[in-house]
Amino acid sequence: MSLSVNTNMPALVALQNLNATNSQMSTVQNHINTGLKVAGAKDNSAVYAIAQNARGSAGALDAIKQGVSRGSSIVDIAVSAGETISDLLVQMKQKAVAADDPSLDTASRQALNEDFHALIQQIQSIVQNATFDGANLLDGSLPNGLVVLADASAQNTITIGTESLSLGGTTITLTAAQDVLSQANASVALGMVDASVKNVNAALARLGSAGKKLDQHLTFLGKLQDAFTGAIGNMVDADMAKESAKLQALQVKQQLGVQALSIANSQPQLLLSLFRNG
Repeated sequence: MSLSVNTNMPALVALQNLNATNSQMSTVQNHINTGLKVAGAKDNSAVYAIAQNARGSAGALDAIKQGVSRGSSIVDIAVSAGETISDLLVQMKQKAVAADDPSLDTASRQALNEDFHALIQQIQSIVQNATFDGANLLDGSLPNGLVVLADASAQNTITIGTESLSLGGTTITLTAAQDVLSQANASVALGMVDASVKNVNAALARLGSAGKKLDQHLTFLGKLQDAFTGAIGNMVDADMAKESAKLQALQVKQQLGVQALSIANSQPQLLLSLFRNG
């Protein structure tokens, strides 16, 4: 290779190699600073696009989980109210049985009837107040049931059926005007209470099953979201141990590159020796 003061090819090659090393160091430092090997589309456009789609799905699952949690709370309120109503019906049965005694005097029967009516009013109040976030599964205000989204695509849903526990319905056949003021009325009321107890317990079984289904789906959504998070991490997270090793190697390579460039830059100085006086 000829020596020239205008063009120093060894220096140009050394400079190119040093610039390449500096570029690699910048990339590794970005990986270390962000903890990501794919922080943007420039790093790896395909992986970045896949990761962004997965992030979108994981984010959408947050909203789905909130909806399912809301549905689960609504069912829990309905179940609690239904259990209380079942207990009240058991108390009403006791009153009806007592009032069915033919030897009962008028004052005692009147007292039992007042207690019986008080329990009926409690049932009515509980049904009206078994509401969470504007939804009530017991008062017939949701004719199509409670519908919650089940997945991030918003295409699948879970429907929870309602259970009407209003007075005078198919579940609780007792009416607000039911009384036990006579043995005959007490006997009729007793039969209606027995039927209502069975119906309410069956309704509670259905509500309990629906609540369990929502709880299980909520657990599944949590696992699914964790899987998305893990998949995203596998695609974009940097291996910090490897990045640390790369950085140390590049630092050494950079120092050697600087020395190589310094040596290459000093080569034209050899030309001066050719023009010295003997």
